Parts: sequence; structure tokens; C-alpha cells
Amino acid sequence: MAEEAKVAEARPDPNEKLVKVFDSEQESEAMVVKGLLDSAGIDNDLKSSSLLQDAFPGLGGMIILVREEDEERARSLIAESQGVADDAGDEETKS
Repeated sequence: MAEEAKVAEARPDPNEKLVKVFDSEQESEAMVVKGLLDSAGIDNDLKSSSLLQDAFPGLGGMIILVREEDEERARSLIAESQGVADDAGDEETKS
């Protein structure tokens, strides 16, 4: 049981200065980016960008917040992963 508590998702302290590093209208895309940051050891928080999300699930978008000191590294990882995805798409169209 104690191990389960340790495995709980690491999230930044809400009293810390958090910055938005990613936003998307697609929850699935935001979940992929969250997984990327998690695997890099960057604590992050996935939030709804719409106040109507509670009343109308699925409306609005999702944002990812990280600690201010992790912003540069997080943005770099996200840009790198999007560049890899873009390059893969370019290769498929060339074939």
C-alpha cells in the first residue's frame, strides 16, 4: 500500500510559479505530451483550459503547466518531439 502512494503522480506544488508550456484542443495530444514530460522526469500538471469543462466535458482545450525552472527544458523536449513527428510525416509523403 505504501508503494502505491510513492507511485502517485508527481505534480508541481500549486503554490509554486507555474508556466504554460503546451496547449491543445485535443485531450489525446495533451496526454502524449504529458507522457513525454513525465518520462523526462519533468513534473507537470494537465489542466482544462475551459471553465465549462466540469459542466460540459470535452469542450475547451487542455494545457500543461510546469515549474518555471523547467520551462526551457520542457519546451525543448516538446519542440524536438514535434519536429520528429513532422519529419516522419515528410518521409511518408516522399515515398
